[in-house]
Amino acid sequence: MPYRTIRTLFLLLGGVLLMAGLAGCGTQVERLEPEEVRDLSGAWNDTDSRLVSEEMISDMLSRPWVNDFKRQTGKQPVVIVGTVRNLSHEHINTNTFVNDIQRELTNSGRVTFVASRVERDEIRDERLDQDIHASAETRKAMGQEYGADYMLSGQINTIIDMEGRTQVRYYQVDLTLISLTDNRKAWVGQKKIKKEVVNSKLRY
Repeated sequence: MPYRTIRTLFLLLGGVLLMAGLAGCGTQVERLEPEEVRDLSGAWNDTDSRLVSEEMISDMLSRPWVNDFKRQTGKQPVVIVGTVRNLSHEHINTNTFVNDIQRELTNSGRVTFVASRVERDEIRDERLDQDIHASAETRKAMGQEYGADYMLSGQINTIIDMEGRTQVRYYQVDLTLISLTDNRKAWVGQKKIKKEVVNSKLRY
């Protein structure tokens, strides 16, 4: 076989192998169920957010303050979620955690849950717009909002202990329910999570 033909065949074969190699290194995607637990880095994730919110809200609503308020006023308590601060070593999307809390409160049916400060501002802008553009029959009047009886706020803290290639990540979530009438703490909740991560590249 002529040298030029052999050389051409080798070049073609090399190109095929190169393309196959590049295809093998491409991005691979596996679809997961939203509830499936999959810890990759050991950092705070969606599973932590969901489980912590479920357990803490369940504990909060099982305490005497709910029935005490109903007995004294004859109505369900009105709750608003305030600020949940991230004081941990890592980036945590507290908006996702707050949304999980709001979902648990709303779906419980035990309390009346009202919109956050940001949501209220948007709704108030819409009411102002309705005052100008909406008909009298469909216009929503100002000054008819539910006032919250309690505000739920809290913080997320971490402690990281590391030796060699092993890392222990400790999370502590503290939530406090405060009466807007007299600043009394109606409920104080705490949830702790501890994870051991081996051969972790995460430092903070």
